[in-house]
Amino acid sequence: MLFGSSGIRRRFGRELVDLALRVGGAVAAGASEIVVGMDTRTTSGLLAHAVMAGMLSAGATVFSCGIAPTPTVAFGTRGVDAGCMITASHNPEPYNGVKLLNPDGSSFTLKQQAEIERLVTGSRWRTWQEQGRICGIDAVAAHAEAILDRVSLSRRITAVLDCGNGAAGVISPGLLADAGATAIDLNCNLSGRFARPSEPLEANLPYVGDLVRKENADCAVVHDGDADRMMAFDGRGRYIDGDRLLMLFATYLGRKRVVTTVDASMAIEEIADVRRTPVGDSFVSEELLSWGDFGGEPSGSWIFPEHSYCPDGIYAAALLCEIASEWDIAEELDRMPRYTILRESFAIEAARDAVTAIGADEPTHGVRFADEDGWYLIRASGTEPKVRITAEGRTPEKAKEMMERARSLLARGSRAGR
Repeated sequence: MLFGSSGIRRRFGRELVDLALRVGGAVAAGASEIVVGMDTRTTSGLLAHAVMAGMLSAGATVFSCGIAPTPTVAFGTRGVDAGCMITASHNPEPYNGVKLLNPDGSSFTLKQQAEIERLVTGSRWRTWQEQGRICGIDAVAAHAEAILDRVSLSRRITAVLDCGNGAAGVISPGLLADAGATAIDLNCNLSGRFARPSEPLEANLPYVGDLVRKENADCAVVHDGDADRMMAFDGRGRYIDGDRLLMLFATYLGRKRVVTTVDASMAIEEIADVRRTPVGDSFVSEELLSWGDFGGEPSGSWIFPEHSYCPDGIYAAALLCEIASEWDIAEELDRMPRYTILRESFAIEAARDAVTAIGADEPTHGVRFADEDGWYLIRASGTEPKVRITAEGRTPEKAKEMMERARSLLARGSRAGR
């Protein structure tokens, strides 16, 4: 099985380089023009060249945009046959991988992934007269221009911006400045090594809230390695969890049909009609193709279908600054419905086996139990050897009860899965 919940990811090594070459050829079997970009990891250049070599060997024309965020590459894919992003997103630096994108920005569907898995075992080599070619493109400028056409700040604000040494560093600082924000830039150099863990969790960002308060900033925006995710802080320096960000965007934009995942808070159902999918932005974007006007995940993926079906942390960062220029975000958040939600993850080498043992048909979709006052979800990570548990209750006591029940069930599954 090559694909997880968000593309192909592995620890870097010779096998991943060989796989990238074969994936490139497989993609080119059904796409004659392909946009390729990469994040800042020290291994991304090698993998990008490997995947492009596979595409060229199959006769494709490759439009290379160098270092660029995933949503920038997705936006640049309009008008060609496919897009390919070299990234492991929020995973630590030893990981890397490949994301495959459709012209509308959506990730390859399960059917498309299955076709790639079938094709990687074959050969797509063409003769010397039929080799492909590489063209350079500026995908960043086009993406920034499209966002500025949609986002407008009503007053100049101050925003803390933390790019996490990822690909957002090539676009977010200039974009926010052009939009009308005075940005206090952190970790915006493209070093290839992350000054903090890439995943924009509150625990990984202990310094941001203090800086917001010290600088009297209106908000803070935080990216992961490839900037498909964006998380935020309000003007009081409080971390905004993904469930409330989902509600904030939906409320501000007036969106009443929201697609989100099975691990999102039940509070969103109090402000919009909701459809839920398995965890993974590809499932959210696929559902949005047929229903809904906004989608997102608590992990920080936000999809604006009128713009792109790719989660766009760059667009979300600019939009949050627009909201901060019009609203006191902290006051808006305090008015929102909120229940106690708990999230934990456990490093388990045989994570898929453990979740299968407790009854999951697909381990990364997991097992979910709900009653009138709460629910829990146990699922295997699609990107790391971990099992994630989410539990929510209408009261703190109910949330703790659900978490304990989930832990006990997982313990039984771990023993059975050995």
